[in-house]
This record gives sequence, structure tokens and C-alpha cells, in this order.
Amino acid sequence: MLTDERRRPLGDLDPAESRHNWARSAATVADGTVVAGGVGGRLTAERPDATPAERWSTTAADPSAIVDSYVVSLAARDGTLVAGERGPDGHVAALSAATGDRRWRYATAADVGTATTESLTFQPYVVDVAVGGRTVAAARRYDRDGESRDWSSVVLGFDPDGDVRWRYPARAAPLALDARHSRVAVAYNRCTDAHAHGLVVLDADTGAPVMNWDPGTEGDRRVGDVAFLGDGVAVASHGDKHGYLLDADGGERWRVDLASERRVGGETVYAYPTHVRAAGDAAVFVTGNTYAESTRDPDARHPREHTIAAVDDGDLTWTHPVGGFARDVAADGSLVAVPSAQHFRERRADTHAVHLFDADRGHLDSRSIPGIAAAVALDGDTLAVVEEPVEYHDEGVTHGAFRLHTWRVDADER
Repeated sequence: MLTDERRRPLGDLDPAESRHNWARSAATVADGTVVAGGVGGRLTAERPDATPAERWSTTAADPSAIVDSYVVSLAARDGTLVAGERGPDGHVAALSAATGDRRWRYATAADVGTATTESLTFQPYVVDVAVGGRTVAAARRYDRDGESRDWSSVVLGFDPDGDVRWRYPARAAPLALDARHSRVAVAYNRCTDAHAHGLVVLDADTGAPVMNWDPGTEGDRRVGDVAFLGDGVAVASHGDKHGYLLDADGGERWRVDLASERRVGGETVYAYPTHVRAAGDAAVFVTGNTYAESTRDPDARHPREHTIAAVDDGDLTWTHPVGGFARDVAADGSLVAVPSAQHFRERRADTHAVHLFDADRGHLDSRSIPGIAAAVALDGDTLAVVEEPVEYHDEGVTHGAFRLHTWRVDADER
């Protein structure tokens, strides 16, 4: 189970609000070193089992520039750490995982444009990064005119020295990506007439599209997350609230209803599948908040709201509630960690936690967290969670603080 909890302060961070679901932090674990990202582009690395714990601290952006930016995506492999920011320039940076020394930095604002307002939500946003044979990053930005949104996005493939090898631009909003071997799968949530593909799979060396897929539903909501599973790709569909496994050509192997429209208490409600991870031979999905056809604030709750579900070969093998909105999900082998942030409709701080599951056995352990569990990382025998403070609008009380939590995952439970 989870043992040997350690906490480390990460500095000051304004409390999130009741409905605040913006990413403002990130975490990753590599070779026993935990890296947390947050305010001002700052990165902190530590080894929980060492004294002193901190290895290094630095900024992904220019340390002489004081900007309102946040490290919101992290990935590490083979000694290289890649960080993505949300801020005026939307930097992607590669650093030494051992020392924090920056190797190169790139401003995605050159591709997606600069913000037309100072609000953080309009700033360039590096939603996801991956590092392996090639570093890959997906960034987006939008302008808003009333109810109309104009999306600009790019997926970038970098050479080891930071030169851009290829670009894949789109008038749509990517949410996540996954990279394996020679392919990069990108999930697009908000799509437009100019880009009506919820899933695009790219060649990792050239950036050329090799497969497109879409749930074919009405509206601009398409795909929430993707994960390579075996020789296929698992998809969390926002369009029809189902989970899919597709083959390499986009053919459907299986499809499972996760949280589609249902009548509850006189209301038609649904929940979006927000995450999917490959865990062993299973695809593990997590759903988000309840929404309704007729109102922004439904009284009813979808029975699969804030739920983790494991699907093996098309069979739904188990489900378990996670208590609140999951901003992130991490997997390693058959283990899956789900952080529970705020339940912004019921506003219950006692649901703030991180949960550990096994794809075959289901729920293993949970640990309460005073604030909201905003980012999670899992690797080997280490679980890391970034806690952010939150203040619910009808309480006037700040729950938690900006901290890094780490636990040891008992080897006997793996």
C-alpha cells in the first residue's frame, strides 16, 4: 500500500476557487527523483529517501524574467526532463534530470500566437509533452468573441538539440498526447469545421498524419484523452461519452459506454470521460463532472460521475468512485493513481485525496489531502502528488497549501 508519506512546501500559490479547474502544476518521477512544477515556471527536484531531499531548483523560462506562468506538463526519460508552460510565451524546455541545467527552450507562441488579453486562460498553453527518441509537445491558444472561440494549436517534434523537426498545426484544441515508438497520438477536444478529427496519429519522425478518427457526433466536443495499448490506441470520447479501442488503421475493436446521457430525477445528465491510461492489458478510464442538457447546474448526478473504470478486451471489469474531478492520472505497469480535486457542485473538502488502483484487482489504497490533489506521478515504488490550496466560495476557508506529497508504494502490493 502507500507508506512513508513526506510533505514539502512548494511556495505561495493563490487558492483555487470552487469551479477553478485550470492546470497550474505538474509532477513526474524518474529513477527515484520527483520533479514538481508550478508558479513562475519553477521546477523543484528531490529524492524523498535522501537527506537533504532537494536535489535542485530552477526555472524552465528565463530566470531574469518575472512572468505569470506555470509549469503544467512534465515528462522525463533517459536523463532528460521536458517541461511545458502556460504563460505569455508557452515555453517548452528540455533540462538535465540530474542537475536541472537547461539544454534548450522554445516559445510555442511563435506558432499559436500571443494572448490578446492578460488573462491566464488566453495565454499559450503546452497541454502535454512526451520525451523518448524525439521530444513532442502539444500547445494551444484561443480567442473568444462572445460564445465563439477561435482555436489555434500546434504539435511539435523536436530534435535532441531543440531544433523543430516538424509541425502539425490545427484549428482545434488538443487536450493530451501519447507517444510510442514511431507514432504520436493526439486527442482534440474542441474541434472546428477546419479540423473535424478528434484523434490524429502522427509519424514521430516526420509529423505526417498516418490515421484520423472521430466519434462522428454533433457539436465541437470530440476526444478527451488517448493512450497506446498494445498495438492499438484507447480513446476517451467526449462526443458520445464512450471508451474505445481502435486498431492501427482506426478500426473499432471495442466500444464501452462510460457515462452517456441518462434520465436521473427528471433530468437528462451525462459526464465526460476525461482520462484514459494503459495499465497492463487493460484500458482504465476516469470520468468527470455531471452536466445536463437543459441547465448548467443540474440537481441530479450521473451515476458514473467521478468514476474510474477498467476495461479488459471490451469487458467492463470494475468501477470505483474517486470523489471529485481528476485533473491528472498516472499509470505504471498495472498500477493507476488518480488524484481527486474539488467536487465543484457539492464542494466537499473531505473528498480531496489520491487513490491507488490495480487494473486487475481494483482499489488498493487512498490517502486524504487537505487541499486539492492537482497533479500526480507514479514510477517504480514512488507516488507523488502536488497539492494546491482551494477556497470554496460559500465557506471563506482555505483548505490545504501548495505542497509536494510523496509516498512509498509497498513492493508487496505491486
